[in-house]
Amino acid sequence: MKFGKEFSAQMVPEWQEAYMDYDFLKTLLKEIQIFKLRNKPPVTPSCVLKRKLTLYRAFSGLTQRNNSPKGSSTSSSDIESQAILVNSFNRDGSQSYETMFLMSSDEGGECELAYFRRLDNEFNKVNKFYKAKVEDVMKEAGMLNTQMDALIAFRIKVEKPTLWSDSSADMTRLASDVAASAATLAASFPSGAGATICDEGPSQHDGTMLAPLEILNQVKINNTHETPCSTIKGILKVPQETQLKFTRENLRRVEEQLKRAFVEFYQKLRLLKNYSFLNTLAFSKIMKKYDKITSRDASKAYMKMVDNSYLGSSDEVIRLMVRVEATFIKHFSNSNRSKGMRILRPNAKRERHRTTFFVGFFSGCTAALIIALILIVHARNIMDNPGRETYMKTMFPLYSLFGFIVLHMLMYAANIYLWRRYRVNYSFIFGFKQGTEMGYREVFLVSFGVAVLALICVLLNLDMEMDPKTKDYKQLTELLPLNLVILLLILLFLPFNVLYRSARFFLLTCVFHCIAAPLYKVQAIRSLEFYICYYGWGDYKQRENTCNTSTVYNTFYFIVAGIPYWSRVLQCLRRLFEEKDPMHGYNGLKYFVTVVAVSLRTAYSLNKGVGWKVIAWIFSVIAAIFGTYWDLVIDWGLLQRHSKNRWLRNKLLVPHKIVYYVAMVLNVLLRFAWLQTVLNFNFFSLHRETSIAIVASLEIIRRGIWNFFRLENEHLNNAGKFRAFKSVPLPFNYDEDDDKDG
Repeated sequence: MKFGKEFSAQMVPEWQEAYMDYDFLKTLLKEIQIFKLRNKPPVTPSCVLKRKLTLYRAFSGLTQRNNSPKGSSTSSSDIESQAILVNSFNRDGSQSYETMFLMSSDEGGECELAYFRRLDNEFNKVNKFYKAKVEDVMKEAGMLNTQMDALIAFRIKVEKPTLWSDSSADMTRLASDVAASAATLAASFPSGAGATICDEGPSQHDGTMLAPLEILNQVKINNTHETPCSTIKGILKVPQETQLKFTRENLRRVEEQLKRAFVEFYQKLRLLKNYSFLNTLAFSKIMKKYDKITSRDASKAYMKMVDNSYLGSSDEVIRLMVRVEATFIKHFSNSNRSKGMRILRPNAKRERHRTTFFVGFFSGCTAALIIALILIVHARNIMDNPGRETYMKTMFPLYSLFGFIVLHMLMYAANIYLWRRYRVNYSFIFGFKQGTEMGYREVFLVSFGVAVLALICVLLNLDMEMDPKTKDYKQLTELLPLNLVILLLILLFLPFNVLYRSARFFLLTCVFHCIAAPLYKVQAIRSLEFYICYYGWGDYKQRENTCNTSTVYNTFYFIVAGIPYWSRVLQCLRRLFEEKDPMHGYNGLKYFVTVVAVSLRTAYSLNKGVGWKVIAWIFSVIAAIFGTYWDLVIDWGLLQRHSKNRWLRNKLLVPHKIVYYVAMVLNVLLRFAWLQTVLNFNFFSLHRETSIAIVASLEIIRRGIWNFFRLENEHLNNAGKFRAFKSVPLPFNYDEDDDKDG
């Protein structure tokens, strides 16, 4: 792989704009090369002959040494042959560098002068960004110092409670022992910036040395563990409990929070170290290319400046990494280095060949079963049999649930593939734990596996030729859909570490947060309702049900239809009250209009009145227009008038603009596909249940398309703010007021 591609592949996606623009500098070098080739005659054969004659010179030996005196200075001819001179100066309080090109009078010197001007801009940008980020992590290291001081004191109070009630002499002795062990630990690390991080010794605040246990008098607990009860207390303005309770449960919670904070902090340090290394290597590579093209020797002088700059000479990050590793291993891994490093540096997820094999196997089985199903329906002329209507009203809605699930998963797998291809950091946006997220191959595997199970059940259950009057349906085959749902739920809640447990539990957590909205920050439900009604109150042995005539079922049909949208309304209202941003209010209004439209469409489907149809049609159009505008302008960030990409946005990850225009048109068309449930268009004499399933599938496809561009826009917003890290709440809050009073 060429360095340019490797350089792009290893960038932190959110920091892409802060890296050296290697491709543009290569473009400038190509212009210099083209100019030189156009203005220089080709090499004559005499040069080749001169090169060959050197093969016949006298052998100078292998052990010949340089006879020039040691420490001799560079000759005046070498000084005169220098191409560049790099100067440093202070600009706006920061160190900047400027290269003086000494050969500007040469032919083509203007091109090289432009190259060095852009090279200096890129280096100053990189150096300034790196220094700012290092300063940020050093401040965070100071915060972690205080947190560790409090943790160690908290741990002593919980695990050694008898020592807390001892005399002051015993407490002084304990503090001195802890301070002595901290000094021994600190002596094993290099000195320099961040030397105090994670020491067990006393902390210093405003010049006062505090014994480890006395720190607890100046800290309070942060209630960062959010629950529905804590949210309700916050709304009712019930005072939160901030006093320290020295229990093992609280100690475990505090240790877990600090452990996550250290892991995230270490990832920041790793990214900064990689940022420094990659950019330094990029400047070295580009200068070597310059020397090769221009036949000058400028890379040594320029790289000497790079090595002496903050980017090349600062070692705070490396020292801090050593200290974090030692602290984490000792305090959070029971001094087990291999265990601690596995947590701090999780191995990259490997692509397994067996996953690819089973994806191909199950996808082939899915295709074969679909073909078999089509052939059976056609050969037995099932569509014209009298049992068709009964089957479509009962069994088809049961099996369509699995079709929706599979289609959702296929769209999600396609999204993951495209996000990875265009370097959208979806793992960071979704909050996945590093190394546990499912790749597109794993999602394809699960989706095709579910498809195979569902299609097998359909083929076993496909017995529509039976006359309903004979009552010859088999109980075992009629229970197949229910058994498959139960099997999938068991696999979803399975507590064992198999079948992507972390992904399953993450999904369950997200579902719970959606149900509990707005108590947490943050659609095939109707089919599940039909399962309960059909198998609970219907005569499934005879393929008969009374769901549509049941008042209770119809009432819940209304409620279930609006649950997903009510969840989003409540989430928007919570964010509106917390952040005071009116955009959340407008977003909540959008979902409220959708709730009204869905409710009216549901009422029309149950009552079939002209008045219901007109009202449902009007509100469906309003909801579709409102939703389409929000999708394109707010969620996708498109339709910007003054964008350099006409009617799109300035920054695009997909290189082909036609993709965005097609996506916008599809979004509009698929948004208005809802109107089919009101207008009742007849396409090829499709059954009503088939039309509903098709419209639902189109909505799933629209949501899949929306997901890709929504995350692309979110990723670009994060990149614009260089936001590449999660904010991890800390367990302790240091009370500065108490410190000042003391």
